[in-house]
Amino acid sequence: MRSAIFGSLALIGALAGNVLAHDHHDDEFVGQMPIVSGPSELPTAFDRPVLERDGYVPSFSGISTFAHLPYLKCWDEGIVEDYDIAVMGAPYDIGVTFRTGARFGPSGIREGSKRIKGYNTEVGVNTFRSWAKMVDCGDIPFEPFDAGHAMKQIEDYTKYLLQRPPTEDGATPEIPRLITLGGDHTVLLPVLRAMRHAYGKPITVIHFDSHLDTWAPEIYNVKAPGSRFNHGNPLYHASKEGLTANGTSMHVGIRSTLYDHNDFKRDEALGFNIIKANDIFKLGVDGIVERMQEILGPKDDSLVYLSIDIDVIDPSMAPATGTPETGGFLTREMRYILRGLEGYNIIAADVVEVSPPFDTQAQLTSFLAADLIYEIMSMMVKRGP
Repeated sequence: MRSAIFGSLALIGALAGNVLAHDHHDDEFVGQMPIVSGPSELPTAFDRPVLERDGYVPSFSGISTFAHLPYLKCWDEGIVEDYDIAVMGAPYDIGVTFRTGARFGPSGIREGSKRIKGYNTEVGVNTFRSWAKMVDCGDIPFEPFDAGHAMKQIEDYTKYLLQRPPTEDGATPEIPRLITLGGDHTVLLPVLRAMRHAYGKPITVIHFDSHLDTWAPEIYNVKAPGSRFNHGNPLYHASKEGLTANGTSMHVGIRSTLYDHNDFKRDEALGFNIIKANDIFKLGVDGIVERMQEILGPKDDSLVYLSIDIDVIDPSMAPATGTPETGGFLTREMRYILRGLEGYNIIAADVVEVSPPFDTQAQLTSFLAADLIYEIMSMMVKRGP
């Protein structure tokens, strides 16, 4: 046994010596290694089969862009390709106050969108075969370790995406419509800053949520400057910065508890109208749509931004979110309410607070989020360029 061990050690030593010896003879050593070269031409006699190119691609195949849209590196300096509707991910969840996981929202929503087909039977348009060129720009690359810096990066990347270079004849292209995949609701603030910069005027925000998201930072008793921004107050800051249109902006689906009885008054002072989830009992679904249209006014008067916190839906149908609240809209009610906005000038939208780690194995929340985006895209296409 001993002699076998010593014999093995001697063999290993000999092999190591050979390697070290060859180390002094580079040419000799390289000559014994396979050299990897670049691509070469196929032999003329190579009998490779001709592949059948099938027009049908299964929905479960392919890499995950939103609804199989083409992927475009929208933030590369050399990209000058034009587009009409752009999808971007903002996997930011530094601002949550309860449970994290929304950073996985963009990838979860894209995965949930893979089975979406083109023709929207309710809106009456083939969403992906139209005048609109749609692309998925991927996720904004930001540093997830500093909230303030990350928000500045989200703002700058969104501005870059919205500002298209002039065409060859010097004309300025139209501002593309924007779909943002969140991320927690904090991302709404830097995106609205970019929208205000692009359009040069305040934007009407229709905010679907179970929470107001207009709570002042003082409510949280924060001390650090970076902590002033979280997913409970993007619309507080947006209003203070003049990003939202007073009088036509609104919350829809509100039902959470408040910090005190004056929260609704403070919200009203910031310029928002409120439609509660429980209003559905008095108004019905059509009544909610009519109330929204009444607040908005004529269809061509406003630039409309739709911000959808997935917790506006009852958690029995959308469990994967950071701060669930019982008593929300049903999925069919939400889709119907959204379609009630057909004809308005919807310039951008987001779906936020999708947290796949809390979803069911059936991916219910991710599927729903993708469907809501599909409804919004359909309305954008139906309205026209």
